[in-house]
Amino acid sequence: MDGITAQLLGLQIFTGLALGAIYVLLAVGLSLIFGMLTVVNFAHGAFFMVGAYAGYSLYQIFPNFWICLIGVPVITGAIGLLVERFLVRPLYGRGIDYPLLLTFGLAYVMVELVRMGYGKQGLPFDTPAALQDSVDVFVGQFPAYRIFVIVVTAIILVGLWFFIEKTSFGLIIRAGARDPSIVRILGIDITKVWLIVFGLGTGIAGLAGVLSAPLQGITPEMGGSVLIISFVVTVVGGMGSLVGAVIAGLLVGVVESLAVLFFPEGAKVSMFVIMALVLLVKPQGLFGRSGLMS
Repeated sequence: MDGITAQLLGLQIFTGLALGAIYVLLAVGLSLIFGMLTVVNFAHGAFFMVGAYAGYSLYQIFPNFWICLIGVPVITGAIGLLVERFLVRPLYGRGIDYPLLLTFGLAYVMVELVRMGYGKQGLPFDTPAALQDSVDVFVGQFPAYRIFVIVVTAIILVGLWFFIEKTSFGLIIRAGARDPSIVRILGIDITKVWLIVFGLGTGIAGLAGVLSAPLQGITPEMGGSVLIISFVVTVVGGMGSLVGAVIAGLLVGVVESLAVLFFPEGAKVSMFVIMALVLLVKPQGLFGRSGLMS
């Protein structure tokens, strides 16, 4: 433990928050889709990867990172709309295994299409010039871009909360997640709600991909590891719980970051330790509810 100062510890916590912010976006999108549609979307990591490549392509055409932040969720969300309408929707009512297997295979198709279009080698994604400096976060200098990731995630979460809790369409989403048959009786086309929710979830995954690109570069396989992480975070927070996804994402990010400092060899398994401990105490996760998988 020698050499570990309070300043280093504080900076590592901030690093964990930035990492956790990416996990939060992934888990929120995954939980949104599962909580409303009860679809275990195994293509979620592939949408994350597509978001990074879509951002790369947009940047080649419009060398402006802010355009990428707006355009990428629109592109990945539009792809998600098509996937839900023509691939996932015909499988509703056939059991949870059918869309799971479909999205599992779809993820492989998406990865191979990206390999065909961009090659198997990774591509760099430079940090925007305006965010290449560092800022003082009271415990030392911290990269401005990581602070930017945290801020963008916070803005997305506030906007999503307002959309779900304070709008009439959000009320329909919440009602449909609890009892879609009642929503149908009220004369609301629940399939349109499912369509928008799926597109919103995949759009958020794409945004997470383009935000993480300057931190790690982009490769066709980048969605595989984050898919595992996003499922771990979702299970820890509770399947279908947006609040749980936020808390669990930040928790996993900070613990993983601190594990790098204190026990580097166990950093990658720290999230699984958290998941095991939580499930031993609360099998539904921190904020999950029973019966959602049935």
